[in-house]
Amino acid sequence: MLGELNKREIIDFLESQFIGRLGCHVDDETYIVPVNYVYQNNAIYAHSGDGKKIKMHRANPKVCFQVDEIDNMFNWKSAILWGTFEELKGQERQQVMQGLILRIMPRTDGPGREPSHAIDPSLQDDLIVYRINIEQATGRFESHG
Repeated sequence: MLGELNKREIIDFLESQFIGRLGCHVDDETYIVPVNYVYQNNAIYAHSGDGKKIKMHRANPKVCFQVDEIDNMFNWKSAILWGTFEELKGQERQQVMQGLILRIMPRTDGPGREPSHAIDPSLQDDLIVYRINIEQATGRFESHG
């Protein structure tokens, strides 16, 4: 069966996942990159070093975000979101950083091991913490079995 996810199903799906793909477009260049995220209150929250995606988001804050879960060709879910990038500062930045740490660190591969994209405590002050304010969302699924 092929179908569309309703709003509640999209929210549940976004809350159950932690890796999505963030797309941006500036000066005839499109860039898509995977990111760790937390979904909360109709927004995607994530962090990054000051690199290409941040420069592009600052130039054009309109972004696209995609999350999927694929068991096989006949059993999958996918959601696509459109929204606006916003950097966070001060207390809100700190609260979101703590939420990201609590969500991401349990998914690293064992104690003392951090993937290169994890939140290194010594670099936390240099990370950019941001929100994608969701303006539109769609979701699809296929399920057989």
